[in-house]
Amino acid sequence: MTDRVGPGEDARIPGPDHRSTDVVVVGGGVAGLVAALECARLGLDVVVLEQSDRPGGCVGRIEVDGLALDSGAESFATRNDSVSKLVERLGLADAVESPNPAGAWLVWGERGSARAARLPRTGVLGIPANPLGDDVRAIIGWRGAWRAWRDRITPILKIGRAERLGPLVRQRMGDAVLDRLVTPISAGVYSTDPDDLDVDVVAPGLNEAMTRAGSLSGGVAQLVEARRAGAAVLGLRGGMHTLVDALTAELARFGAEVRTGVRATGLERRPADVEAPAREAPGTASGWRVLGEAVVEPADGGPGDASAAEPAASVVVDARFAIVATPAHVSRALLSGIAPEGALAEDWPAAASVELVTLVLDAPELDAAPRGTGVLVAAGAPGVTAKALTHSSAKWRWLADAAAGRHVVRLSYGRAGAASPLDGLDDEAVAELALRDASLLLGVDLDASRLRAHGRSAWRDALSQAAVGQRDRVRALETALEHEQELALAGSWVAGTGLASVVPHAIEAAERIRRRSLRIAEDA
Repeated sequence: MTDRVGPGEDARIPGPDHRSTDVVVVGGGVAGLVAALECARLGLDVVVLEQSDRPGGCVGRIEVDGLALDSGAESFATRNDSVSKLVERLGLADAVESPNPAGAWLVWGERGSARAARLPRTGVLGIPANPLGDDVRAIIGWRGAWRAWRDRITPILKIGRAERLGPLVRQRMGDAVLDRLVTPISAGVYSTDPDDLDVDVVAPGLNEAMTRAGSLSGGVAQLVEARRAGAAVLGLRGGMHTLVDALTAELARFGAEVRTGVRATGLERRPADVEAPAREAPGTASGWRVLGEAVVEPADGGPGDASAAEPAASVVVDARFAIVATPAHVSRALLSGIAPEGALAEDWPAAASVELVTLVLDAPELDAAPRGTGVLVAAGAPGVTAKALTHSSAKWRWLADAAAGRHVVRLSYGRAGAASPLDGLDDEAVAELALRDASLLLGVDLDASRLRAHGRSAWRDALSQAAVGQRDRVRALETALEHEQELALAGSWVAGTGLASVVPHAIEAAERIRRRSLRIAEDA
């Protein structure tokens, strides 16, 4: 076993636990993989370190009842073409599939009972373009609709530029729109209360559209009109996790190394006495060193805790360039000794705790997709613990074909600022709760005999960049690190929610490394 190398010690350590490379990428989620691939395409030697036993991060895979299913993201937004271009470059263009356009439903509580209706189709984050529409009134009633319509005759100058989504909707359209339409979508998409969401991040252009139209609903109507034709999201036949398979295959083709089961424990400047790779120009700065340890799996094959076992094998990677693409709490810990004092502000929002439960069912009564492609849940809906349900086999044609008559539904648990309601429950109790929630949300009696199999996936470290102030905190950190020209950041905590934000940001991070490497080569 190789002992960990500390600063100033001899770094020329034999064995597989020490590497020198051009670029080290810490974090093997999609952001890290995309950034690594962009660097590898340039001919740079790349090593990716990933703590879990497989790369992909939130674009994960789970096998339930013989089906390979997404355990995280199942689609990508089409608001820009960054993901589509990546998919095409990876040879997956023919696998792109549009979701069933049937749309989703909403369940809420009213007078002590659960009510359900189809979500309005014309709106932005649940804000209706037509507050008096039949589909809106079905959810918020005439009183709520008339209150929302007052937005049309209230001068917009009374608000000015809105910062927080919740107060904007509450002031312009009232509590019914906020609680029953906007909050369920905010919780489902961002795992964040709308009072904490930045309008300019979650609805770009809405402030300007409101000013032009003179009302919130009018501004929403302008944004709806300007939407690109086609589906707002797309998926991949076989699941979004096939994107990770394609990325890792392409990285292997370019000679990059993806090391799983390695937890990064430190990031520091590379000691001056380290022997640099042969291709590195003489006289260049020292670069970076990543310290890590192998994640030990216990005998039963469950999640390992290296601290509870024998001392873990040390991993040391020295590199000219480093890209940090880990979740927020890990990245901040790694950067704590690098960023100037005060750059890592203490007032960052808490990470959301979200858990997904996948059920595979024998339930012919779901063939008609009684609640479309899924259900969002307003807080306080009686008897329901989940915040959302996706009827995955109704949403994706490829999955319906693969399931061969079975139904796949996925329920999401956990709201911002609260512990997951599944904490402390064993798998049997989780399956029982999820089956009960699915029955209520789908309006179909699903007893235990209908359940073929289930699986669960927990995401404990999701930090939304959409929270008010987060963009400023990220900008301040990036500005503070500008002098570290051989270091770049990537991932949703700095890029924003969703692949359409993460992918172009990761490409920009790799571009920073490319420009610096070219300048070094020119100076050599």
